[in-house]
Amino acid sequence: MSFRATILTLYPEMFPGHLGTSLAGKAIERGQWALDTVQIRDFTTDKHRTVDDTPAGGGAGMVLKPDVLARAIDHASENDSRPRLLMSPRGKPLTQKRVRELAAGDGVIIVCGRFEGVDQRVIDGRNLEEVSIGDYILSGGEPAALILLDAIVRILPGVMGNDLSGLHESFEGGLLEHPHYTRPQIWEDREIPAVLTSGNHAAIAKWQKEQAEELTRVRRPDLLEK
Repeated sequence: MSFRATILTLYPEMFPGHLGTSLAGKAIERGQWALDTVQIRDFTTDKHRTVDDTPAGGGAGMVLKPDVLARAIDHASENDSRPRLLMSPRGKPLTQKRVRELAAGDGVIIVCGRFEGVDQRVIDGRNLEEVSIGDYILSGGEPAALILLDAIVRILPGVMGNDLSGLHESFEGGLLEHPHYTRPQIWEDREIPAVLTSGNHAAIAKWQKEQAEELTRVRRPDLLEK
């Protein structure tokens, strides 16, 4: 069974976006993963197709209605055990470890919020896992969902030309990735480090590890603390 992603959104036209091109797009064509969207507005019951209302207790903005969203979720996940994710800035930060866990499953159901957010009762009642891609605010969950899927799809079996490529990248071993170089040997008076052209694979591996550790120490010391 191929990996299947179902997106609940008010803007289905935003998908597959960039995932319809390059490696991810070719993988869809080959049937290695599938993407479908659910229009949340289709599950309204009033003539105006209302999906939001004012926040209880007052405040700015609007909140997605729990009854409408719950019907959309139930439709998408009937007899389905895929994880239900809600893209949210207050969610648990996304990690490569979680990406690999999700990629190992049958797929995901992703809810894309809009406005001020989603009624807490539907988050609790439908067991939505809140996921954050960073400490900043987007206009909606759609761009975040595309980023999450990009991270997942690229490591699905057979998607990358060389599956080993995904094992030597930032965060895979708890470190940032070491610097990379390619020809020409000298560019603007800057030369490729000699060790990388020495042919000594043990020395190259040692250099790469040391560089990764130093970059992580300088730029992301929090990763070393973990």
